Amino acid sequence: MRQYELLMIAVSLSMDAFAVSVCKGLAVGRPRLSHCVTCGCWFGGFQALMPLAGWLLGVRFQGMIVSVDHWIAFILLSLIGFSMVRESRAGADETLDSSFAPRAMLPLAVATSIDALAVGVTFAFLQADILPAVCLIGATTFVLSAAGVRAGGVFGGRFRGRAELTGGVILIGMGVKILLEHTLSA
Repeated sequence: MRQYELLMIAVSLSMDAFAVSVCKGLAVGRPRLSHCVTCGCWFGGFQALMPLAGWLLGVRFQGMIVSVDHWIAFILLSLIGFSMVRESRAGADETLDSSFAPRAMLPLAVATSIDALAVGVTFAFLQADILPAVCLIGATTFVLSAAGVRAGGVFGGRFRGRAELTGGVILIGMGVKILLEHTLSA
């Protein structure tokens, strides 16, 4: 997997966390640096942890399904992408409380990183180098989440739908690209 492809996946996976961070910034009103860092750590940490867990699961089953791994990658990335596109079009405004306590942040971090678990499984099937991947995903999510809190405090919820839509379209495109590469090279 090329570096720019990994970066596109990292940004795409970060879009849910970015959207929730914007909402957290909106809820708190005037976010401080500590709010930005807290969101970045929670979301970035879980976005790095989940693909690693998915990769560990995928590696265990890779030998059994190597002949269809490109189809699995395509299906997983497309499902995640379509889900993000659907959420971006739902138009439902989520209201979040302004708490940055662990009891408020843990469920949000888990919820926004579930898709990263599936991407981690895909990384195992693609035999991607997992350490640089999880580091880039975690760092990208940290930066975008911290910026999202700030943007939420300044601009409000205008970016949420666009961020999810863009992330979803990129993941679908990556799934199609993987499928085409494996089908055309076979």
